[in-house]
Amino acid sequence: MPAEHFDVLIVGAGLSGVGAAVHLHERCPGKSYVILEGRASMGGTWDLFRYPGIRSDSDMHTLGYRFKPWRAEKAIADGPAILEYVKETAAEYGVDRHIRYGHLAAKATWSSEDATWTVEAKRTDTSEIARFTCNFLYMCAGYYSYREGYTPEFPGFADYRGKIVHPQKWPEDLDYRGKRVVVIGSGATAMTLVPAMANEVDHIVMLQRSPTYVVSRPAKDVIANFLRRILPAKWAYAATRWKNVVLQQLLYRRTRTHPEKVKKFLLDAVRKELGPDYDVDTHFTPAYNPWDQRLCLVPDSDLFCAIREGKAEVVTDTIERFTETGIQLTSGRHLEADIIVTATGLNLVVLGEMQFTVDHEPVDFAKTWTYKGMMCSDVPNLVSTFGYINASWTLRADLTAEYVCRLLNHMDAIGARKVVPRLRPGEESMPPRSWIDDFSSGYMKRVMHLFPKQGDHAPWINPQNFSRDKKMIRFGEIEDGALEFSKPEAASRAASRIGRESSAASVPAEAEPRARVA
Repeated sequence: MPAEHFDVLIVGAGLSGVGAAVHLHERCPGKSYVILEGRASMGGTWDLFRYPGIRSDSDMHTLGYRFKPWRAEKAIADGPAILEYVKETAAEYGVDRHIRYGHLAAKATWSSEDATWTVEAKRTDTSEIARFTCNFLYMCAGYYSYREGYTPEFPGFADYRGKIVHPQKWPEDLDYRGKRVVVIGSGATAMTLVPAMANEVDHIVMLQRSPTYVVSRPAKDVIANFLRRILPAKWAYAATRWKNVVLQQLLYRRTRTHPEKVKKFLLDAVRKELGPDYDVDTHFTPAYNPWDQRLCLVPDSDLFCAIREGKAEVVTDTIERFTETGIQLTSGRHLEADIIVTATGLNLVVLGEMQFTVDHEPVDFAKTWTYKGMMCSDVPNLVSTFGYINASWTLRADLTAEYVCRLLNHMDAIGARKVVPRLRPGEESMPPRSWIDDFSSGYMKRVMHLFPKQGDHAPWINPQNFSRDKKMIRFGEIEDGALEFSKPEAASRAASRIGRESSAASVPAEAEPRARVA
């Protein structure tokens, strides 16, 4: 079977991949594209995770797409509502017709002679290998492994006779009504699960090794809902998005400049929720400053309500071992459990766990330098989406998609087929920094050595700062001296041949553009 050829190949049909395709559809209407999705449905995170209470921990006016207003009353939305939003977007722009489901992209090989990527994808229904070629490869595969979540090696793990569940693989038939449940973890997943299950279980414990900063806010944005009643939907959405972005950035900057004041503000709010007799120092006071790790958002104080009503308990301790009937803690306490949920995090991966080769040389991304947090030094025609860890993911995904379209249109304008970031003279000696800097979460630290390095000046940085990114990505010059453009002769001949084959095909004017054969 000959490989199918597309101008752009997108890996992943989640929030980022669907958004990327819409931007291509709108800004590069002449480009053919395909989306390879390893699973049987779109939605990514919002289709994969099915645990009780699954929701966003960012407001949907910033987690939503810039181009498509979020119209629901709840700004802190549940997983099914977000999934429906992604599906609605894909259908509205015709993106759904470009998705190949059950195509797990595994390997990408670049040829400078042809200026093309060859992508191999495993068909999950037949185990056959499907091959595609493209001029530009756009990775929207997320940042964690879809195979399994992270579970530490607990002593005595095999001794436990009850049910152990990781939220990433939540069984549809799990019956927890009237059961004793222990949720291990102190992140967003644990703080979602506990109040969602609290009304149906006999008792539920959130067992944490160390606390996390927690902030409550209303699930409904009163200002957003008011603006939507008096303004056109797009205006109301834009105003709310601007408001929330500004507030996010102000809070984050405040944590950098006045961490103690922010810490006091957050802890005072928790004390107000739980009362003077609750041990906030033990259970809700981390050893680090706010936003050194991600803050946890609880909508409408649901976690605090469950604790106040005695339906849920927070235990701060370390695990000595699993026993047949529960968990033995270092303090001597034993937690009886019919079900243990290991909400212990994700396994972060680099570019969707794919293998990459450039001109017969395997790519080790740890040896590359990041270009604007999107491209990698010496790796041609490749962009990868990685959102924010201190703000909504989609804010940066949208910026990345805009840039890809600007880049592709610029390449067409100058007749280039290849673009590659190159370090300029003297930049090899830049002091390297971690891909995500100034962030102490364990799930990041475990794998940062596998990611590209940051330098000490633009464009070799990954700022994780929306204002700075807007200047660098949305408004920065494409021709900045770090991108090298070229048009290999063989690639020119191949492009001409593909163009002739495409023109020869009898395609009705009203039909959807077909994939071109290489």
